[in-house]
Amino acid sequence: MIIIEVAGGLGNQLQQYALSQKFLSLGVEAKLDLSWFDKQAKNANLTPRKLELDFFDGLEYEVCTKAEKQKLLGQDNICGRLKRKLFPDKVRFFQETEMFHPEILEFTSMYLSGYFACEKYYADILPLLREKIRFMPSKDKRNQQAAHEIKNCESVAVHIRRSDYLKPENQKLFGNICTEGYYKAAIDHISQRTVGAHFYFFSDDTHYVKDNYQADNYSYVDWNKGDQSLYDMYLMSQCKHIICANSTFSFWGARLNANPGKIMIRPARHKNTWAAPPEILGPLWPGWVLVESDGQELYKDC
Repeated sequence: MIIIEVAGGLGNQLQQYALSQKFLSLGVEAKLDLSWFDKQAKNANLTPRKLELDFFDGLEYEVCTKAEKQKLLGQDNICGRLKRKLFPDKVRFFQETEMFHPEILEFTSMYLSGYFACEKYYADILPLLREKIRFMPSKDKRNQQAAHEIKNCESVAVHIRRSDYLKPENQKLFGNICTEGYYKAAIDHISQRTVGAHFYFFSDDTHYVKDNYQADNYSYVDWNKGDQSLYDMYLMSQCKHIICANSTFSFWGARLNANPGKIMIRPARHKNTWAAPPEILGPLWPGWVLVESDGQELYKDC
């Protein structure tokens, strides 16, 4: 059995769910461990997170039992954690440390911990994931109106994430990646290839976006907050094309987009600690355009 720890925000949860579906497609039993949410609720230093997989329309998955988890990891106490650290070969535990671990797809009995953001893990089952990951209809008429407009124009989603990335503790890891140079190059790339492109901006800092990104063909989606924020992902997925932040939230806005002619742009780095040359990174993100923070286009596969 494969058990995958579910942790982090909505985008990360979807990646962990997607990896479980990849194993199931390979004929390997896979379940999810949801215990992280109980632990993080007690840690004041962590950004509060909810299990958001259940916000979708009938998303199905199996949750592991305590006994199944202990069979792979041993006891969940100080002695058990020390054993995993000192004698990793005595337990069935794998911690993500690289951008892509192809070897994990050979596992049949392992506990997996990580975010598994790389497109290569589940690119081949994205059509299946789009069938399974369904948004419940929004009751907000603004979302209904925006969806109608987006479907009837050359719409481009632009995701700009700022608030938590500007905190000192996150700046070193996530800062100076999605710069104004990055967004200018990405917008220019799509504008040159799409007649009549209309850009829809999604952000956690709408005041900044409205002050710095102004044009007749720009619109702003700023009303989906809290538990309703997943409808930003829904609207992103309805756009013809997408420009992502270094955020798994907008990565899933692109992945759930079924438009066969879509242009997907993402930063060449997700984290400052995970840098890779384009000849390595590019094939791990099939179908994407990768752009550096200075606006240089490093890799194009579309």
